Amino acid sequence: MQISNRQLFLNHVAQVSPKPMELEIIRAKGIYLYDINEKSYIDFISGISVSNVGHCHPHVVKAIQEQAEKYMHLMVYGEYVQSPQIQLAKSLTDILPENLNSVFYTNSGTEATEGALKLAKRVTGKTEIICFTNSYHGSTHGALSVMGSEEFKQAFRPLLPDVKVIPYNNTEEVKKNITSKTACVILEPIQSETGYTVADDQFLKAIREKCDEHCALLIFDEIQNGFGRSGTLFAFEQTGVIPDVLLLAKGMGGGMPIGCIVSSQKLLNEFTYNPVLGNINTFGGNAVCCAASLACLQTILSEKLVDAIEKKSKLIRTLLKHQAIKSIKGKGLMMSLEFENTELNFKIIETCIKNGLIVDWFLFNTYSMRITPPLVITEEEIKIACAIILKSIDETLGIH
Repeated sequence: MQISNRQLFLNHVAQVSPKPMELEIIRAKGIYLYDINEKSYIDFISGISVSNVGHCHPHVVKAIQEQAEKYMHLMVYGEYVQSPQIQLAKSLTDILPENLNSVFYTNSGTEATEGALKLAKRVTGKTEIICFTNSYHGSTHGALSVMGSEEFKQAFRPLLPDVKVIPYNNTEEVKKNITSKTACVILEPIQSETGYTVADDQFLKAIREKCDEHCALLIFDEIQNGFGRSGTLFAFEQTGVIPDVLLLAKGMGGGMPIGCIVSSQKLLNEFTYNPVLGNINTFGGNAVCCAASLACLQTILSEKLVDAIEKKSKLIRTLLKHQAIKSIKGKGLMMSLEFENTELNFKIIETCIKNGLIVDWFLFNTYSMRITPPLVITEEEIKIACAIILKSIDETLGIH
């Protein structure tokens, strides 16, 4: 008997949960995924904030094909002069504040977090790291250490020492806890796994002031916030607060794996000596991934996708009116629908998927539904997706 792909998946691909979604997708285009039976699904979460320009955008696909025909991997990171890396770094830093003028490439967001924590220790000579409750920065060892949830950390202790977790959006705790011992403060301007909690401007300004006072680095993790999703190209642009270090990934690659640390050339040069090769990787800045990322960025800019985010966000909020929806949180096209409890949320999510709409929940907020559609989604497609959510709520509750 021939073993199905589903069974091979369960047998040979390591799992991260007892119950994966197990959709067998064979192709994707725009906002749609298609399974082995050619059933279509609207991807209303963009593969968790990755496919900002949709799946297989023609500009991204063309850039990948053209670069793959020239070269892919040449050498470990940082040794050869490679045009895709240069063009992407120049394009990124041209649209960022002048202190964010240098790019260190990584393979993912969590790797960017790891490098940023090392950079803070190297630059300041201090070891204390401050992070926040319900923060999420990845799940490798260092990134896990600054995660703001003990539930996900307890099985892997001991983790990094000198990590202090304080309440998010609490200015008094910021003033009390950032001291001369602090190497860095790391946070998300919009928390990605709480149902999109937005940082107060005064909270961020207080952190900036205390970091300046004590020569600590301020690290903004925009791994999920960035590349237009928040309603501006980068979420920090809405706050008036500029970080010393910016972390990017997910929506950066147009579907390809890439991340980066953006900071000043002066700070990032600290990795070049004492010791030499202070932070290295093999595949960071892969030429094909950089070409895809540049095409993704150019698409966001040339198609003025950010300009339409607020209108699309308002449309979703207007359409999603139902007695079962307790609140809608978030900003731009990163939103959450709050329901009465986790069980109801999970049942509605399951029904949405059955009805052809991919939605999800949050690590630290299991009673809320994640909504992060591709930025290219049209108003008509939003109306279809929201109708599926409302229909799925009614089906789950037995309302006819």
